[in-house]
Amino acid sequence: MPTLYLLLAVYCGMIVLASLAGGWLPGMIRLTHGRMQEMMSVVGGLMLGIGLFHMLPHAAHYLGSVERTMHWAAGGLLLMFFLIRAFHFHQHGPAEIADEDVHDPHHHHHAPGAAHRLSWMGVAFGLALHTLIDGLALGASMQADVGRGAVWSLFGLQTFLAILLHKPLDAVSITSLMAAGGWSSGWRNVVNAGFALMCPLGAGLFFLGVGGLAEHRDALVGAALAFSGGVFLCISLGDLLPEMEWHSHDRLRLSALLLLGIGIAYAIEQTHPHDHAVHAPRHTLDVPLQ
Repeated sequence: MPTLYLLLAVYCGMIVLASLAGGWLPGMIRLTHGRMQEMMSVVGGLMLGIGLFHMLPHAAHYLGSVERTMHWAAGGLLLMFFLIRAFHFHQHGPAEIADEDVHDPHHHHHAPGAAHRLSWMGVAFGLALHTLIDGLALGASMQADVGRGAVWSLFGLQTFLAILLHKPLDAVSITSLMAAGGWSSGWRNVVNAGFALMCPLGAGLFFLGVGGLAEHRDALVGAALAFSGGVFLCISLGDLLPEMEWHSHDRLRLSALLLLGIGIAYAIEQTHPHDHAVHAPRHTLDVPLQ
């Protein structure tokens, strides 16, 4: 177990650094709408593949029921959907893109236009909850991989990669809105650092919960995996589906990048020993999903 905690610390450290780097991106390179869509296609495909190939099958294995797995997955998907609807935080890209691309007939206008009307505090709050859930997903994936083997003992590698690649996109949303509101770079860095630390907090809370309820370990891991799988599906499709109408001119490139992300998730999953037979778990978690 010490190795597991060390790996978790390494993962969390890299995710924090990636998030901080994402907050600095608008000042370092010119983030056009096209570049953002290319990044989102790869990361969206990766998250979609992880949800389908990794989280949901392993959740069914631990819960011993496909039906219960889908109940928890639906809960995760709906929670993320309503968080996005309430806080409008899933608007990736710097605010300046709206001004640069306003005359672009292929530009997806509603996202940047809405971003200008949003408070950065609402966006930051929504993304903080989203990142906390990411941390829970990371902890659950690592626990699921313990005992069944993982490539180079990198437990939870798929989930870690998805979070690592997605956090810079989230950080751009927060810091660019703060910059548009006239906040100093120091305050932007402070808020971005607090946002980045939510992922380690979520992972730590999950590990504490599993440690305190060891007799329900299988049920907790299964429920968390299924819930996180629903969250990953919502996030990935929320990134990918709106762009189908607006990017017909470069659909081949974006589709290829989407397939690349899905292929990476599938390839990593194939490196693990497979035993996804649904069985009755040793302990049940009789918590109704509201």
